Amino acid sequence: MTLQQYDFDTASVTDLAPGWDRWPIDPVWLPDGSGVLVTADDDGRSPIFVVRDGEEPRRLTNTDDAYTHVHVSPDGNRVVALAASYLAAPHPVSIDVSDGATTAFETGVDHSPLPGSLTEIDTIVADGARVRGWLALPEGASETAPAPLLLWVHGGPLSSWNTWSWRWNPWLMVARGYAVLLPDPALSTGYGQEFVQRGWGAWGKAPFTDLMALTDVAVARPDIDDTRTAAMGGSFGGYMANWIAGHTDRFDAVVTHASLWALDQFGPTTDAPWYWAREMSPEMAVENSPHLFVADIATPMLVIHGDKDYRVPIGEGLRLWYELLSESGLPADDEGNTEHRFLYFPAENHWILGPQHAKVWYEVVLAFLAQHVLGESASMPRILGH
Repeated sequence: MTLQQYDFDTASVTDLAPGWDRWPIDPVWLPDGSGVLVTADDDGRSPIFVVRDGEEPRRLTNTDDAYTHVHVSPDGNRVVALAASYLAAPHPVSIDVSDGATTAFETGVDHSPLPGSLTEIDTIVADGARVRGWLALPEGASETAPAPLLLWVHGGPLSSWNTWSWRWNPWLMVARGYAVLLPDPALSTGYGQEFVQRGWGAWGKAPFTDLMALTDVAVARPDIDDTRTAAMGGSFGGYMANWIAGHTDRFDAVVTHASLWALDQFGPTTDAPWYWAREMSPEMAVENSPHLFVADIATPMLVIHGDKDYRVPIGEGLRLWYELLSESGLPADDEGNTEHRFLYFPAENHWILGPQHAKVWYEVVLAFLAQHVLGESASMPRILGH
């Protein structure tokens, strides 16, 4: 993705940032026309950059935030935007264009303290690439009281764990004593085009090995319990959760939400087949489809899907569920009993948007994890009849 300027007088197009290895979005002109402000994912953040014709893009902000909704004051001296990170939900800030100094507006909102701390981890993988991620740790995690680990894989897949999310919020899990790893494997944005290309059309290769490598770094920490772990993901993250389940038994449980299961089925039935067809050739679909490895799945899985999901149609979840019961390494017994579970939302889509449904989502996930990761007995929400 590049930033280009069109001149109406000459009908010419100029690349404003040739050779810049980031993906600029949401351009906003400076009032005097001397440059453009953009945001771009960058190393687990999404700063604001100043781009002027003939100059290298200059990073304006130097915080750990992701910025959106950028507006420039009429005199061009200040920027107003929303800032967010895994330490703070979106909040308005004022930024000095000359030096990037950032000041939060006084909104009167009481931000309660988070139930833990945030740190970064990284590693160098076999092909020499650096892979990094955020690690949210619960209070009290230590060598004498290590925390169980949840590996969360982001969707997209062209995206990054770099901003606050109300739908996938690690702090709800941290409050229950889990450590949450938020990695950016191959295909993630903010690390250059080559980092994306490492996983392009090869979802089961570098993205998978990157995730396992960073998980290895996390569980090597004395404050992480490597005997109690789970993997979770939604959309493409759900695809990776399915792939993980079929390629390793290192995790005690796998949660897969709105996930791609059979790529030959998914490609022509999603609402955006043109998008996926750019890299999903028939050969790619065969080489990278999780359903071909169902017999190797020996880990209890929680499958979650909404019936009104058109991005990843419900057929993916239904087929995954059927094949888990009939063909996985943990099939249902003669009476239909199984360690796998299926949470089905008749009225939800690719995202679980209803507040009460979101509550049920977290309650079911936490109960499933408590049983298989913590070895505790946990009841499902009463609304489900349990």
